[in-house]
Amino acid sequence: MKFVKMHGAGNDYVFVNGFKEKVSRPDRLAKNISDRHFGVGSDGLILILRSRAADLRMRMFNADGSEAEMCGNGIRCVAKYAYERGMVRKRRMAIETKAGIIPVELSVRSGKVKKIRANLGRPRLERARIPMKGPSGKVIMEPLKTSRGEFCVTAVSMGNPHAVIYVDDVESFPVADVGSEIEHHEAFPNRTNVEFVQVLSPTKVMVRTWERGSGETLACGSGSAAVAVAGVLTGKTRRKIEVQLRGGVLEAEWKESDGCVYLAGPAVTVFEGEWLLRR
Repeated sequence: MKFVKMHGAGNDYVFVNGFKEKVSRPDRLAKNISDRHFGVGSDGLILILRSRAADLRMRMFNADGSEAEMCGNGIRCVAKYAYERGMVRKRRMAIETKAGIIPVELSVRSGKVKKIRANLGRPRLERARIPMKGPSGKVIMEPLKTSRGEFCVTAVSMGNPHAVIYVDDVESFPVADVGSEIEHHEAFPNRTNVEFVQVLSPTKVMVRTWERGSGETLACGSGSAAVAVAGVLTGKTRRKIEVQLRGGVLEAEWKESDGCVYLAGPAVTVFEGEWLLRR
């Protein structure tokens, strides 16, 4: 089975062209191929498939084999892959995900995709749509008890769940311990991604992300979008921000005009290979 390794700001995935390859157990393949010692090594597996409703369809599986609704970094890589390989020769394309159809816009120079801007749609803010247990309404700076103390959580769904937490020093924060506990917290019936945010200015933040099913990753696209929304809800940042992640920088904007969140950043092809083990 042929594959391509790509990343968006260090958030890396193995991509398989479902037009040419058949994967019968993507959950099992995701666990095996994502292993950084015995596999290719990645934050997960993404299948590029045919769609009846859009130009393409993507299915995204975390490193533990669980399927996620969508991936902000992964969808930019899918767009780059499809354009540069002639699958979809459009600078504006639509990609179907479990979270809905995502429009993307490509910046192309000399036939190569340099930057991709995705419209991730309107955030879901009602507690039941995160989903998160508790009374109806929005979840803004709500105390959440953990074994390491109480943290104020702002919950946002970008088609997948996010819990945004503001900290004073994100570099020294125990992301693995707190992130893992909140991911599996009883308040989140479908588990959750967790963003730990240090505000540098009204237009710039530094973020570390604990991703549901994958652990800490170098970047999270939908998480960066959730951080932009949380910043407006809490009054900590403006609508358009620069998100500094361990793997690079993304731009996120929650537009007032249409209520949608836009995410822009690079996508990089690392290498191509052939998987020889059982699928």
